[in-house]
Amino acid sequence: MKIKPLSDRVLVRPTAAEEVTISGIIIPDTAKEKPLKGEILAVGNGTKDEEMVVKAGDVVLYGKYAGTEIEVEGEKLLIMRQNDILAVCE
Repeated sequence: MKIKPLSDRVLVRPTAAEEVTISGIIIPDTAKEKPLKGEILAVGNGTKDEEMVVKAGDVVLYGKYAGTEIEVEGEKLLIMRQNDILAVCE
């Protein structure tokens, strides 16, 4: 399935959370921090007031509670507004 975000929205694939072990104790997935970094898969056309400054393929940092999580073909993705993105990683 192909998803094309509308307006000033972007589709982001979050990076996988790294497994953390502390003295042999494995932290379960439910206790891990939500990843704050991801790759943009698709972008909308923007609005008349806000042009899109990010593009597909950019690696971005976003806020902890940014976006809406969706599941497409078994993969968890985020749809968020461009202004929820904090920075582009170069």
